[in-house]
Amino acid sequence: MAEDSDFWIRFWGVRGSIACPGPAHRRWGGHTACVEIGCGDAVFVFDAGTGVRPLGKRLASETEGPLDLFLSHTHFDHVVGFPFFAPFYQRDREVRVWAGHLAGMQSIYATVCALMQAPLFPVPPEVFTADVQFRDFKAGDSIAPRPGFELRTAPLNHPNGATAYRIDYHGRSVCYVTDTEHAPDRPDRTILDLVAGADVMIYDSSYTDDEFPNYVGWGHSTWEEGVRLADAAGVGRLIPFHHDPIHEDPQMDAIAEAAEARRPGTLPAYDGLVLRL
Repeated sequence: MAEDSDFWIRFWGVRGSIACPGPAHRRWGGHTACVEIGCGDAVFVFDAGTGVRPLGKRLASETEGPLDLFLSHTHFDHVVGFPFFAPFYQRDREVRVWAGHLAGMQSIYATVCALMQAPLFPVPPEVFTADVQFRDFKAGDSIAPRPGFELRTAPLNHPNGATAYRIDYHGRSVCYVTDTEHAPDRPDRTILDLVAGADVMIYDSSYTDDEFPNYVGWGHSTWEEGVRLADAAGVGRLIPFHHDPIHEDPQMDAIAEAAEARRPGTLPAYDGLVLRL
């Protein structure tokens, strides 16, 4: 898909926990986490929730060249679409899969093998015909997926770990920060350092501040905390993300209105949203 800018973001899945298709989620979408970021000719994919299937169908039919898939972590809602990513089945395609949250536990390849095995799945990763490469790193490292690109990363406060990413390109920047739980009494310094001065921050906003006390320990945050972080870090635009499936369209409408009033320009992500930097 040609974009009007050489640096753009498209959201293919914006929900957390479980996909929620149906009329109650028509306006804001029901696919789980998947975000495509284009930087010139480079295509970067973040997470492989259910949204990765329609994205993969488009990439397989309209693009050529290598792809990079960055996983925030491997909880089911972020990898359930992994076996259905069409570029994995293209013989002339190179796809690099990156994960930074598994250091000291097991490799991302071993994790994918565990996902794609009986009795959970009928075929193993060996069915992929593309050149699929699995790249482990430690959250907090800077990684260079291809010449001319360096992504900064940071560890997040989430059960079993998670990784945040920052892309800087031609003087502009996007941060992908999902599946993290904040402390109610202080900002997360690790996140502040990563997102400082970013043009766009995509941030885990599973709950509202009023809901948050009911979910302490679940590893998620609120759109209001996203506002506080964005203000403190000098972020240009906040994009709340990873919406709880219980938030149906009317509640999402109310959240969007409140967020815009609190910090003008804030827009909760929805399936199909395209932002150009």
